[in-house]
Amino acid sequence: MEQKDKSESSEIKYLSVKDMPKDLRPREKLMKYGAESLETHELIAILLRTGKKGMDVRELSKHLLEKYRKLEYLFDVTVQDLLAKNNKKIGIGLAKASELEACFELAKRYTKEIFENEKKKLMEQSSITSPSVAVEAVRKFITDFTKEHFIVVCLDTRNRITDISEVSTGSLTASVVHPRETFETAIRKHAAGIIVFHNHPSGDCDPSSEDINITKRLFEAGKILGIDLLDHIIISKSDYLSMRDRGYI
Repeated sequence: MEQKDKSESSEIKYLSVKDMPKDLRPREKLMKYGAESLETHELIAILLRTGKKGMDVRELSKHLLEKYRKLEYLFDVTVQDLLAKNNKKIGIGLAKASELEACFELAKRYTKEIFENEKKKLMEQSSITSPSVAVEAVRKFITDFTKEHFIVVCLDTRNRITDISEVSTGSLTASVVHPRETFETAIRKHAAGIIVFHNHPSGDCDPSSEDINITKRLFEAGKILGIDLLDHIIISKSDYLSMRDRGYI
């Protein structure tokens, strides 16, 4: 009878964190080195605690990240998305799925708190005098996203920021970026003008035909409402483009 290779026979599937060697246990690593030293899948493994049949908790955590690719996408999943009956490969039980969704919801609420705090700081700053000043003020809100985010900044008669709001997330289309939603907050805040921003995750700031059409549509709507569209700025991680400077406004 042919013997199995030792390295193959000695391979162990750890179905629980407790079954792992101590130097591989995420919780022990966290206690010894701090949470920031752990990889993302190890942090998720601490929440999951155990794996599933044929898959240890580390593998399960990695599969979750591979499926949703980015934390931003993973944070949008629901309990139903994670349950075994709906997701045969990664599916987990109700308790684990509920704990993960609760954790993700807390993270989203914390992010929202940060957004609101940053908004307050910006509203105390001086006037927006150029596209570069506007970009510096708003970049932190949208640069790191993997999806396109469309943000409206309301300004008073002295070009001071009175509000920042997110209108949509995802690829920009005329049906998504509608004048009604774009100018809603501006009307409530009695804004004299607005600057709209969106990010290009690709890093290329050149406007698409849809970007140009949206800009022209919002500019015309602003004229009717008496609220000036001062600029539409496209931002990437290292660059930006002003539609006004390009002559589209």
